Amino acid sequence: MSRWSGLRDFLLIWFGQLVSGVGSRLTTFALGVWVLQTTGSTTRFALVFVSMAVPALLISPFAGALVDRWDRRRTMIVCEAISAATMLALAGLLASGHLAMWHIYAGVGAVALSNAFLQPAYAASIPLLASADQLTRVNGLVQTGFAVAQVGGPLLAGVLVSTISLQGVLVVDALTFVIGLLALCLAKVPRLARDPQAPKQGLWQEASTGFAYVRERRGLMGLLIVFGLSNFMFGIASIAITPLILSVADPALLGVQMAIGGSGLLFGGLLMSTWGGPRRRVVGVLGFSMLAGLFLAAHGLRPSFPLLVVAGFAFFLSVPVINACNATLWQSKVPAELQGRCFAIQRVLAESAMPLAFCLAGPLAEHVFEPLMAADGALAGSLGLLIGVGPGRGLGLMFLVLGAAMMTIAAVAWSRRAIREVENDLPDALAAPAVAHADSEAPAGAAQGDARCAV
Repeated sequence: MSRWSGLRDFLLIWFGQLVSGVGSRLTTFALGVWVLQTTGSTTRFALVFVSMAVPALLISPFAGALVDRWDRRRTMIVCEAISAATMLALAGLLASGHLAMWHIYAGVGAVALSNAFLQPAYAASIPLLASADQLTRVNGLVQTGFAVAQVGGPLLAGVLVSTISLQGVLVVDALTFVIGLLALCLAKVPRLARDPQAPKQGLWQEASTGFAYVRERRGLMGLLIVFGLSNFMFGIASIAITPLILSVADPALLGVQMAIGGSGLLFGGLLMSTWGGPRRRVVGVLGFSMLAGLFLAAHGLRPSFPLLVVAGFAFFLSVPVINACNATLWQSKVPAELQGRCFAIQRVLAESAMPLAFCLAGPLAEHVFEPLMAADGALAGSLGLLIGVGPGRGLGLMFLVLGAAMMTIAAVAWSRRAIREVENDLPDALAAPAVAHADSEAPAGAAQGDARCAV
């Protein structure tokens, strides 16, 4: 427990974000089910997710700059309040019988916009709440919270939709945002001091400053490219995994594999919060990316359900290690006054890579990989002798290719000295001094010896 001493404020915020994260996943799942059951339209179902993705993608470049301008704690409080009010408004419309599809699209879009501000503010606040030697474990705990939301939200939604209806789920989600808001109100987050002599910049200029900072540092730019390409590979795999499992198992076992795979995220987060990760964080990012690629490729070796379960669990176990080490590295090397922008850049990259991957996954599987591994396919007499032929084996080949590509990307990145030595070549960033809020004191977790959090 001594590892968590002095982290009262972080733990308060973390708990609030865990609860509101579960609520968000709960509502996303429940609204999707309601739209499908009410309209029977797959297109309208897909538009729910489009309404979440597009507004966040458009606003994220500017959200990072605004987060760096504003007080981060108050930004998060406002975001939680907007999300809570949105859920209550949707619940009221449903109760009165006036809920229309455009209300749902507008509602999930508003929550997504709030989240586009909240997530960079949350990530950029962590270095102000924890000392340098605590960062990796703290980021591991953040990954644990994301895993709990990822796994627990849909499970809880399935229970609540059948017991208290969608209206009750929306109210519960609003309450989870209120809990997140109250946790933020009770926490104390130092505010970065601003230089009154600094020249004023426009919003677009401020937004571009974050990218310019990364572009001028080849190691960070390389890590950003690895991050984007890895998200692209994962996006394709996330679409292809369901038909791959269904080619060897029934829908009930699909749920089992998804649950066990998701638990890998939870165990990976807990592992990072106790272990703290490798001493060199770039090893955690690139080394575990290679392992993740290996486990991704293992999905396609044989048409075996036990293999898919083990490979899925191992893959997701490695993801929190990669994410926690990556977040810690950026928090250490990027000045606090630029972190909102830099984390927003990563979000934009992830948000743009995933839809492209979603669009490509189906055509690649149906028109490229499956024909290659058909009984009379071009690779049936060669690679087919090793991994099998027939329905689903093309998807297996796709996973082999995706895994090999992920390992290659990590290996190429490691071969580049600027990326491999990014921790040694770039000094730890010195932020503008942090000052306490008018209504709060500096947190105990801000160690006096840590220049980024000096009060």
